[in-house]
Amino acid sequence: MGDKIAIMGAGAVGSYVGAYFVKEGEDVTFIDMWPEHVETMRSKGLRASGSQGDFTVPVNAMHLTDAQNIYDLFDIAIISVKSYDTEWATHFIKRYVKPEGFFVSIQNCWNDPTIGEIVGPDRALGCVASHIEVALWEPGHVNRGGEPGRDHGHTVFRVGEHNGKITPKSEKIAGMLDRIDAAYASDNLWGERWSKLCQNSMGNAISAMSTMGSQDLAKDPRTRLFRIHLAKEGTQVGLAQGLNVVDVGGKPAQMWSEADKGDVFEELDDFLSSRGGNVNWLASMAQDVHKGRHSEIDYMNGLICQKGREVGVPTPFNDAIVEAMHGIDDGSIKPDPSVVDQIMKDVGR
Repeated sequence: MGDKIAIMGAGAVGSYVGAYFVKEGEDVTFIDMWPEHVETMRSKGLRASGSQGDFTVPVNAMHLTDAQNIYDLFDIAIISVKSYDTEWATHFIKRYVKPEGFFVSIQNCWNDPTIGEIVGPDRALGCVASHIEVALWEPGHVNRGGEPGRDHGHTVFRVGEHNGKITPKSEKIAGMLDRIDAAYASDNLWGERWSKLCQNSMGNAISAMSTMGSQDLAKDPRTRLFRIHLAKEGTQVGLAQGLNVVDVGGKPAQMWSEADKGDVFEELDDFLSSRGGNVNWLASMAQDVHKGRHSEIDYMNGLICQKGREVGVPTPFNDAIVEAMHGIDDGSIKPDPSVVDQIMKDVGR
C-alpha cells in the first residue's frame, strides 16, 4: 500500500500537483472550499492542460463538511491554501493525519513557521514552487502556462526541512514532485523561500492592480522600474536578516540589492524587458482579484515591509504597493493600468 495523501486546498497549484500525483498512481484526496470545483471534480474528473500536455483523471474530492467521514488517516497532507487560510486549514487537517505523518506547504509567502507551530517543525516541510505558472479559471480545470522547467535547466520544486537538513522525508517528496517537473531536496529552505517571496512581490501585486500580464509588464518602463525597486528592497531585507537568498528570477540577490547603482539598474532593466514569457500571463494575485477574492498582499509585500522595519531597511516601494492593494481589496480602488501612475507618484517618481 502506498501513502494516503491529502491536498488541503485544491487551488491552482494544489490541483496541478494533485492531478499529476493521481496520474502517477498516488492515492490522493482533494479537500476544498469551492463547491463548484469539488462537484465538477466528482462528476467529470480533474483536467490539467497547458505546456505539459492535456489529460483528465478521476479523483476523490471532498467538501470541508465531508471530512467528518474520513476514517483512514492520511500519511501526508499537502497544504496549498492561501496564506491567510493557513492557520485554520492546518488545524483542520491535522486531526486527519497519522501521528507519524507529516505536512508539506506548497504555498507562496512565509507560512512554514505557522505550520511548524501547529504540527511541530519536525513534521513540517516547505516546498518552494519556483517559476511555475498555473491558473484555475474554471472548476475542474487547471491550466499551466509557460514552458516545462526541466526542458530549460530550471528546477521548479525545492523541498526543505525547517532545520536545514536533507532527510528521507524531503528526498521522498522531491522525488514525487520530480515526476511533474525538476525537483530537489534543499538544505536552504529559508533562503529559497525568501527568494520566491521577492520574486512574487515584484510582480504579483502590480499585475493585480493594473490588470497587466507578464508581457505588458515587461514592455512598460514604469513597471520595470517599480519591479526592480521592489526586488531591491526585498533582497536587502532578506540579506540583512542573514538569509542565504538564492537567485531571484535568474539574477543574484546581491545584484538586485545594488539596483541603485546606474549600471546595475540598466542591466536589470534590460533583463526584465526580455522576460515577458510566451503568453501574457496574469499573476496569481491578479487571478484572485479577478475572482473577487482577498489578496495575499499582507503576507507577501507586507511581510517584506514588516521585516524591513525589524532590521532597519526602508521599504518605500513595498509600502506603496501594500497601501494600493488594500484599496483594491476594499473596493476603493479599481484595477486599471492607471493605478501604476498613482503608485509612481506615491514614491516620488
